[in-house]
Amino acid sequence: MSFFNTLFRTILDFIIPPICPICKKHILSPHGLCAECFSKIHFISRPFCDICGRPFEFDIPEETRCGSCCKKNPLYTKARSAFIYDSFSSKLILPFKHADHLELTPLLTNLLYQAGFDLFKETDLIICVPLHRFRYIKRKYNQADILAKALAQKTDIPYHPHILTRQRATVSQGHMKATERKRNVAGAFAIKNKATIQGKTILLIDDVFTTGATINECAKILLKNGATKVFVLTLARVIKVS
Repeated sequence: MSFFNTLFRTILDFIIPPICPICKKHILSPHGLCAECFSKIHFISRPFCDICGRPFEFDIPEETRCGSCCKKNPLYTKARSAFIYDSFSSKLILPFKHADHLELTPLLTNLLYQAGFDLFKETDLIICVPLHRFRYIKRKYNQADILAKALAQKTDIPYHPHILTRQRATVSQGHMKATERKRNVAGAFAIKNKATIQGKTILLIDDVFTTGATINECAKILLKNGATKVFVLTLARVIKVS
């Protein structure tokens, strides 16, 4: 069956050549980027903070924490992101998040997989940051759910989409400061099935790590209800210059 699938894919690619999702140029293989666009994505690699994954600008020993993590001591154990969120990488995120471009799922899932590879061996189950039902109805899908489901299939780690729920509709945080974001999400999440997370290491999936307020609040409620550790994996990470 795989032979016929490969043959069909080859014929289809010949008739309708795959294109780069950013610049729309033809590329050799589907679900990828052209070389030029790939080079413009600022992928995150070591050295970075052992806790939040913020990249350092110089070589530093592994397991080193950044100043922010030393000061705030996040509740999640580790957070990792595939690339830095900027004006160029947003051309991948925003169409996927707001414009129904779900054909980007295989590409983005592969990038998540590479960024979180070291976390999978300790992970017991995967969940995602949930949307409130009102926002879900408006948007029609949750981009974090799409990514989490695809990653679970790729890693063979169980996915539980309804354990973590958003019990309160929060205001959009796009232009909020860190303290405002923290207040906005305080008490916004709840656990639906406590037994499922008892003693488990959870991998929490979202699209963008901005200030960490949302994922820290999610980690708080997960740990409070019996999870042992919470890892976080996002596509992109906002880096603000101090």
